[in-house]
Amino acid sequence: MISKLTPAILLGLALRSAACAGDHLHARDSHAHEHLESREYPQVPLTPPYRPLVWGDLNVIHTTDTHGWLLGHQKSSWAEPYYSGDLGDFASFVTHMKQIALHKDVDLLLIDTGDLHDGTGLSDGYPPGDVDAHESNKFVERLPYDLMTIGNHELYVYADTYDMYTNFVPHLAGRYLTSNVNITVFNSDGKPESVPVGNRYTKFTTRKGRRITSLGVIFDFTGNDVNTTVQAVGDMVKEQWFVEAISEEPDAFVLIGHIPVSYGSWPTVVNAVRAVHPLTPILIFGGHTHIRDCTQYDDRSMGIESGRYMETIGWMSADLDAAKHNRDNVTFTRRYLDQNRVTYEYHTRTSNRTFDTFHGRSITHGLQELAARFNLSHLYGTADQDYTLTYNPYPSNGSLVSFFVENAIPYALAINNTRASIPNIIIIDSWALRFDLLKGSFTKNDQLTIMPYQDSFLYIANVTSGIANQLLPAMNKPAAIQQKRDETQAVFSSYEVDDTRDSASLEEIDGRPGVGGQASFGYVTRDSCPDADNADDTLHTPLPHYPVPLYSGSNTPNVTADTPIDVVFLNSLGKEIIGVLNSLQKDKTYTMDDVLSYSPTLTSDILGLYAQAMWN
Repeated sequence: MISKLTPAILLGLALRSAACAGDHLHARDSHAHEHLESREYPQVPLTPPYRPLVWGDLNVIHTTDTHGWLLGHQKSSWAEPYYSGDLGDFASFVTHMKQIALHKDVDLLLIDTGDLHDGTGLSDGYPPGDVDAHESNKFVERLPYDLMTIGNHELYVYADTYDMYTNFVPHLAGRYLTSNVNITVFNSDGKPESVPVGNRYTKFTTRKGRRITSLGVIFDFTGNDVNTTVQAVGDMVKEQWFVEAISEEPDAFVLIGHIPVSYGSWPTVVNAVRAVHPLTPILIFGGHTHIRDCTQYDDRSMGIESGRYMETIGWMSADLDAAKHNRDNVTFTRRYLDQNRVTYEYHTRTSNRTFDTFHGRSITHGLQELAARFNLSHLYGTADQDYTLTYNPYPSNGSLVSFFVENAIPYALAINNTRASIPNIIIIDSWALRFDLLKGSFTKNDQLTIMPYQDSFLYIANVTSGIANQLLPAMNKPAAIQQKRDETQAVFSSYEVDDTRDSASLEEIDGRPGVGGQASFGYVTRDSCPDADNADDTLHTPLPHYPVPLYSGSNTPNVTADTPIDVVFLNSLGKEIIGVLNSLQKDKTYTMDDVLSYSPTLTSDILGLYAQAMWN
């Protein structure tokens, strides 16, 4: 929230924090202590940012799509060390940046645009009977966020949404914005009532007296659970409350939402605002597609996305005072910061000795305790190489999709399965895998990070091999994928892509100064805003990127074309598999009555079972 403490009090607190910065919290176990030490003194060199941030009179630090990555990225495979900061480091960074803003006598806001759930053991490793991210969100609450909004991953399960509504939203005191999202709860009379999860909008005045109007919007999402409601953005802007919310002109509109900035519904909102206030500055903060991106909708607006998984911290500045006298345009800057201590210390002019605040250290320690409580360090085995989603070609022995569907699933599903001796083909959604499997220890946390969903496997028996082998090519045809996009928007609107769309080629980057060598691998962004090649805070060489089909399958069984086999697939694909089967042959009309349970083993169990057997 906007602090009500005086600058003098804040400075006193900052000095006290700095005095405590060199003191280690007394870890309750040696593992936590070693973690703190290894983070302070990195085992690998990291390239620092190559120029300071540009400050305006209104500045914003932005996070989005963190998905439980609150302990940062701790693997040594590149470019993971560049994202090795944790939420405690980020909290210390925010404290120092707030002090810099006071010194510069400018405004600084902290904003998040959704998807706190589903992603690591901290959010998903809870014991039976608990709620996803309930414990991990307690640490997010300790950051001084000025504005937050909801993501689609807060809406898949009613219990998660209700937990947000009941336990998380009140901490924002009116600044958790859900302009087009409602939840159904029982009112004081014991009757069901649909109410906003947070506030529809907020108006506030910054420390420097700037009047801000904010809304929080999600895209036209249709995969939400029962007793939650998402209103189409086009309908939202016609609501009387929306008309009233934007009628008064502020110094700036700060629009936050779980919407991609380069496509989707933002123009609908911007155009509605512009119809009333054609020249008012608009700052937009989006999310959902997991990329670094920027768009200007006109000369007096800018929208950014800030990546995913606590890899990227977004920065935007705007010169609003100058804009009052210059009606042609507003001067904006944006920057994508790698999330690590080297970045943070560079921009706050601190060192390992002076960077940590007591508040930040306490968050780090608390997260370590939560990881221990959830037993996230439980070791299944040790992987001897990296298996990646897009850094290696598909298919190949370095592709995680290949490894998962050709090796791990067949092994795990054969355990205690009476149908294991019957030939089969297994089909999955490639995008169900959420992250790379990296060399080294494979733990409970890694298992939950790579495959957090507890989906089951179904099968259709006695499909001839010749027909079964045509399924995957038919499902991956462009026309079929487009049809799925049109007919099953809920599935595609949940499909978050990784941050590679705007990467420049290796040839283009090799000539840039200050990059080269394995240690400089990282994101290389080219977005749509001015100075498009210089938006990244740290210069990198891009990692390679290879396309992955929407659907992937196991190796074809070595049988004749007329041999009956099992077609095995994820439970979400039943109707789709049936439709394609019926289009490929006319001998039998398949229905859902032909679909049976194949194994009690769930997707979230697959990698752990494989690792225990093969990597020990």
